[in-house]
Amino acid sequence: MHRIDDTAPAARWEDAFLTGNGEYGLMVYGDPTAERIVVDHHRFVLPNGTRGLRPPELAGVIEQVRDLILAGRRTEAGRLLAAGRQLEWTQSFHPGYALTVDDLTVDDLTVDAPAGRAAEPAPLPADYLRTTDFTTGEITVRWAGGGTRQAFVSRADRVAVVRLAAGPCLLGATGDLPGRPADVSYDITAYRRDGYAFLRVRGSYPAGLGAYGFEGLTLVTGDTEILGDRILIGGDALALTVLDRYDAPGWGTGVLHARLAGLADQQPGADYQRLLVRHVALHRPMYQRVELRLRVDEADRRRPVGELLDAQRADDQRLSPALLERLFHAGRYLLISSSGVLPPRLTGLWLGSWDAAWAGDFTTDANLNLQLSGANIGALPEVTAAHRRLIAGQVDDWRRNARAVYGGRGLLAPGRTDGEHGHLFHFCDEWPWPAWLPGAHWLLYPLWEHHLVTGEPLGEVAGWLVEAAEFFEDFLTRVDDDGRYMIVPSFSAETGPPDEHDEPVYPAVNATMDIAAARHAMRVAGGLTGAPRWADLAARLPGYLVDERGALAEWAWPGYRADDDHRHISHLYPVWPLHEITPDGTPELARAAHRALAVRGDENLSAHGSLHRALVAARLRDADRAAANLRKIICADMFFRSLMSAHNPGLQTYNADAVHTLPGVLIEMLVDSRPGSLHLLPAWPGELPGGTLRGVTCRGRITVEELTWDATTLRVRLRSALSQQVAVRSPYGARAVDLPADEPVELSLHT
Repeated sequence: MHRIDDTAPAARWEDAFLTGNGEYGLMVYGDPTAERIVVDHHRFVLPNGTRGLRPPELAGVIEQVRDLILAGRRTEAGRLLAAGRQLEWTQSFHPGYALTVDDLTVDDLTVDAPAGRAAEPAPLPADYLRTTDFTTGEITVRWAGGGTRQAFVSRADRVAVVRLAAGPCLLGATGDLPGRPADVSYDITAYRRDGYAFLRVRGSYPAGLGAYGFEGLTLVTGDTEILGDRILIGGDALALTVLDRYDAPGWGTGVLHARLAGLADQQPGADYQRLLVRHVALHRPMYQRVELRLRVDEADRRRPVGELLDAQRADDQRLSPALLERLFHAGRYLLISSSGVLPPRLTGLWLGSWDAAWAGDFTTDANLNLQLSGANIGALPEVTAAHRRLIAGQVDDWRRNARAVYGGRGLLAPGRTDGEHGHLFHFCDEWPWPAWLPGAHWLLYPLWEHHLVTGEPLGEVAGWLVEAAEFFEDFLTRVDDDGRYMIVPSFSAETGPPDEHDEPVYPAVNATMDIAAARHAMRVAGGLTGAPRWADLAARLPGYLVDERGALAEWAWPGYRADDDHRHISHLYPVWPLHEITPDGTPELARAAHRALAVRGDENLSAHGSLHRALVAARLRDADRAAANLRKIICADMFFRSLMSAHNPGLQTYNADAVHTLPGVLIEMLVDSRPGSLHLLPAWPGELPGGTLRGVTCRGRITVEELTWDATTLRVRLRSALSQQVAVRSPYGARAVDLPADEPVELSLHT
């Protein structure tokens, strides 16, 4: 369960095995005679001149925008809101370069295969096996005759570590990765210093766009000889790589040298095993906190990853429990490995080409939060801490956005960010992102959820949560005939009510997500400040609207029609993640939300769309619909041989949404938690076997230490951080359970 094996090399970078420490990432692919190791860094983004862009000064025209929308002139409002701007994109995430490891027999030492693919393969040696160990983050490639290569990225020492123990080889580097812009240049140099061989790679950005370049420095131990811009390695050697990116002109090679020298001094001989032990001491406890073991055949569990994927492709109507179990752990492993200095990007932390879809950025209106869905409940506070760092670095920009666009206090988050700033500039008259109001609340919610799960003080997050409410307090200036506030302009990402030509027009009134975000923000602010005005404001917000089909409407405004085939389901925000609409507490609205989910189409079968639907289905206790949305992902050829996922069926577009979101979906199908309430197996489908889930952390400061179930029996062991009574529900029955502080309590329920 806790590794993947493959008996075939990766012939392309998309199938490369992956390791990372939340800052650096490695992608290992190619055959033993010509292996490629792509080196990535979370902060490698291609400058494009947008770093200096600021939000538009629209406060003076917002009342006119509101008038136009309320008069039904929404297209004109969109033009006014765009202020004549064209759509500008964030700085695109890009790979650094590829280390090349070539056998000495290949082309008289001159081979340099295009880095987007491996060199033409030699006959594969006997007993070839490549492995990723999820518990250590270590990639190992072995073959007959004692050939071994190993790699990991150290969380303890911030260094990429590659062991070359496969006999003589030639180590080099190349910047010739697919899609590299012609104005990005590379300088690659090999030299000797202080008794070590070094390989230095410098990538220079085009001038005047906001950054200077990036650099990688590799120290190589062992029997080495400099051959031009490569290093001849005589036997067992260790390659240690550190990376950096520079805004101002000039290179920081001296700093990188000092880091590597200090590491070699601390680790005599730069011993691989010592470095690995230091890293594993940090990585393994995170990974092992949660485990899912389904009742599957052990022979299936031991199958190489290629066989698991092939078997699932051959049966696209039935979920493979063995693959599902493996994907659960792969998702946790990749989420951990791509989270550290920042949370995961659209591609996690990995990319082997320069043409990242959607700039490989943080798409904040859906994708980022979906990838984080299993972080808090999956006992990964380190991932949430990385998300908090992203917000802390941008919250001042969110304040500037709110002042510039609406002239008020609070926080207005952009719909996407490259991680360097949070200014709102990605919009045009067709895409009115200045009207996407709930972004700050949506992005802050995982930090609020962390507080619910752990009980830890909110610290500075408390102030941010109050500011999210203050934004709506200042924004709400228009009221309807009943004295309720009208939320205008309003944008339900990434769609709008269709016009008479059945084309969506995006600026609108009273998007359901806006109502839900404003209400929850005000309730939280009231609890944090004790000020009664927040309850008064919340009481004057619009109510939700149920349409003539009995479905929760996407806009609580008469005359609007839904875009029923859209990939996003923002209007189900009150269901997931908010728990505002629940089958127990608000049954009528829950039925309306379920109807809204049922009538929504699939558009392009995007991974984030299907798994968002699965999360909502789990909250609404619809096991069949949750499973159907899982099948759209798992049975549609959306996983590469690394178990990294694609954005669309048929391995279209390298993207981490599916693999990172999947653990959160499976946990929600097994444990739905709120303070004071646990619902066990709320949406586990009958087509899947029983099993055991361990270590899940719940909203309300309860840990499910172990949950075991089959067709007739459920057993659970709970531990609470404080004395409390909790209502436990399940298909096997319900009970009120007293939980003493920090003592395990076991419960058995039977059909």
